[in-house]
Amino acid sequence: MTYILGIDTSNYTTSLCLIDEQGQIVREERRLLRVEEGERGLQQSAALFQHVQNLPILMESLGTMPQGLAAVCASTRPRRRDGSYMPVFTAGSGLGRSLAAVYGVPFLETSHQEGHIAAGEGSAETVPADHFLAVHISGGTTDLLNVRRLADGYDIEELGTSTDLHAGQFVDRVGVALGLPFPAGPHLEQLAQQSTDESVTLPSPVSGFNLSFAGPETAALRLIQSGANPADVARAVERCIAKGLEKTLRKAVEELGVKHLLIVGGVAANAFIRGRLQHRLEHPAVRASLYFALPRYSTDNAFGVARLGLSQLLNKSRS
Repeated sequence: MTYILGIDTSNYTTSLCLIDEQGQIVREERRLLRVEEGERGLQQSAALFQHVQNLPILMESLGTMPQGLAAVCASTRPRRRDGSYMPVFTAGSGLGRSLAAVYGVPFLETSHQEGHIAAGEGSAETVPADHFLAVHISGGTTDLLNVRRLADGYDIEELGTSTDLHAGQFVDRVGVALGLPFPAGPHLEQLAQQSTDESVTLPSPVSGFNLSFAGPETAALRLIQSGANPADVARAVERCIAKGLEKTLRKAVEELGVKHLLIVGGVAANAFIRGRLQHRLEHPAVRASLYFALPRYSTDNAFGVARLGLSQLLNKSRS
């Protein structure tokens, strides 16, 4: 049996995942980074330090590597493009290189964004086309992507992005203002389920293929200061993100003629956003087909990184 170890050290989570040659998870471990109460994120230096602390603990929990370990793959940058860099990824790549040297196996590299796409395809349903659209919505990215599958990953063209706050930052900042823990996504989703007033709205974040959440954030903070029902504000945040994604995706479907849509990233775990996108974009008027990662693999994880390592290894063996 052949095994691949995947490592991902993102802004929010330290992750390890061991898969077999069929791409099935054998073992996995992950740990959220700690953020002090009331804070809205971590500086890269603080996040990097926590990864350095977490990785040995997670490796001990993962256990001894099995015979048949064939490669170690780590996310070494946020995106697959020149100049893409964040210090946090040096923690995972450093461990990956060390383990590969000790076990005498190849060290393989991929990007965090490709890992999300691969986790989306691996945890739910593989998109039945080599050309599809993807939305990556998280605390560090809000990107509309034109994706073509490659033998060793994905060729990704950015169609649109956030011009200021990312969707996850929007959620976290409003969530913290509402008194919720950071990261606020699951807590805001739970709070929003208590909403009873759909008339509470926020400005549209859409500008072409791009999204801007700074204006909606300001409007949400004003609502909080005015004494609005916290649950209604939380639902307004969800609705704002869902409507923004719906408009940009519908525009992309109409202009590019691509009907397969993959939604990944931590914000994509939100059930309300998923439901609205499915209802609006799989409607007969649009006829798109949506694919979502399972909620556990919408958030940061090393499963997709390991899958991409397996793809690279298989591709090399064929060449």
